[in-house]
Amino acid sequence: MRVIGWLLLSLLLAACSMQQGALTGADKAPEFRKSSWQALPEWRHVQLSSSLDALRQGCVSLANRDEWQQVCAEAALLDAENSDGLHRFFESHFTPYQLRNGDGSAEGLITGYYEPLLYGSREKSERFRYPVFGVPDDLMIVDLSNLYPQLKGMRLRGRIEGRRIVPYYDRADIDAGHAPADKVLLWVDDDISLFFLQVQGSGRVELPDGSIVKLGYADQNGHPYASIGKTLIDMGEMTLEQVTLQSIRQWGLDHPDRLATLLNSNPSYVFFREMPDALQSAVGAMGVPLTAGYSMAVDKRVIGLGMPVFLATTWPGTEEPLHRLMLAQDTGGAIKGTIRGDFFWGFGEEAGKQAGKMKQKGRMWVLFPGGLKPQTLAIKH
Repeated sequence: MRVIGWLLLSLLLAACSMQQGALTGADKAPEFRKSSWQALPEWRHVQLSSSLDALRQGCVSLANRDEWQQVCAEAALLDAENSDGLHRFFESHFTPYQLRNGDGSAEGLITGYYEPLLYGSREKSERFRYPVFGVPDDLMIVDLSNLYPQLKGMRLRGRIEGRRIVPYYDRADIDAGHAPADKVLLWVDDDISLFFLQVQGSGRVELPDGSIVKLGYADQNGHPYASIGKTLIDMGEMTLEQVTLQSIRQWGLDHPDRLATLLNSNPSYVFFREMPDALQSAVGAMGVPLTAGYSMAVDKRVIGLGMPVFLATTWPGTEEPLHRLMLAQDTGGAIKGTIRGDFFWGFGEEAGKQAGKMKQKGRMWVLFPGGLKPQTLAIKH
């Protein structure tokens, strides 16, 4: 059993290193520098009512933690229209720390994501022929955190082949038929949209009768995420400046004979679950609904989920300043690094346009509640 345990441990460490990536270079040693409210660009002019809405959503998950109890209790009583009162609330309950890369630099990459709308059916047909899968029964998840506490939050995904644990099927294998047909949730009409649905992690599907099915992230096959945008750049098909969701879609439409090869260059595959109709928004990694324009996906090895993050960046594709108090409420396979954020734009076509072209530089200040310091919270990561 000890030998098996160490074997699984080595596999888990390798898988986690491959899937999550080690913090290297500028990201090796994230630094939190205590700051002041005056250092936050346009802080006193930032609209905070929607930030409060996002915080209240997060409090559903955080309110029982000691450091959040008073914050969440008072947040529930605040007048969202009282701008001065909201600023005083954050100033009195939080301390801002500017996030710095290990090399001392203060900027990182800010991208965007959204909830797409797809068209599908409960039944397979000539039009609706691309499957949206639920979690396969043979997807094995190994969690060794009880034996190795240092591995908390890290899991090995695979399947059993004879007496061996082997990696789960990658995207090419799944698309070739190595996924159980009885786990198909829906059939959709567009393979590119299905791929983007997996990248976004949630979305909605309109059925022929006009009803809407909401889908949320359920699990993943354990393979590392690889950007098909980067693949197109490496192929010489696009420049970095040209890569957007829209340009990638157009490339797929223009090159249908090469599309499968491009999509399969990302071995990661996401499985979904149907979400309650009553939900008004996608649900993030915290398990609470995201707030459009005010929730953000982060690398939780650096920023704890639920933390307010003041973001100083620019509007997608422009130099116009975008300063906003966000809430770190989600994660993502591609969101790895110290100053790295994914801005949730919400649902629909306009949200997709903004998300698709967002590749901005940004700075971050993390707001720590209740007198906590960064090293105190880091124990809980």
